Amino acid sequence: MTAVVVGPDEDGLGAALDAAGEEVHRVEGVPTGDALRAAGADDADLFVLTDVGEATTIAVVKEHNPGVRVVVYDDGSLPAFASGQADIAVDPALLGPETVADELTNGTAGS
Repeated sequence: MTAVVVGPDEDGLGAALDAAGEEVHRVEGVPTGDALRAAGADDADLFVLTDVGEATTIAVVKEHNPGVRVVVYDDGSLPAFASGQADIAVDPALLGPETVADELTNGTAGS
């Protein structure tokens, strides 16, 4: 599985996915369309957003990769326009990164 992580990821979900054997790409800085494509979002299996302030990136990624699973891992609320496009939203205070990574990989690490 390939994952693209956008946002600061202070809680470490990207690292937990990496530790589970998944291929993780990060968008550093402003997540423009070009930056998302350069990180592989067009072909990713999983799009992880760790900053709800960048919620518009969900629509950009879904436009080019409609089958991508979108996970929001932040304690903030998604704006209404983006909430219908996210597959799951998790507050890091409720579930730790290792638990979320385990559930997302569902025993498919490295595939």
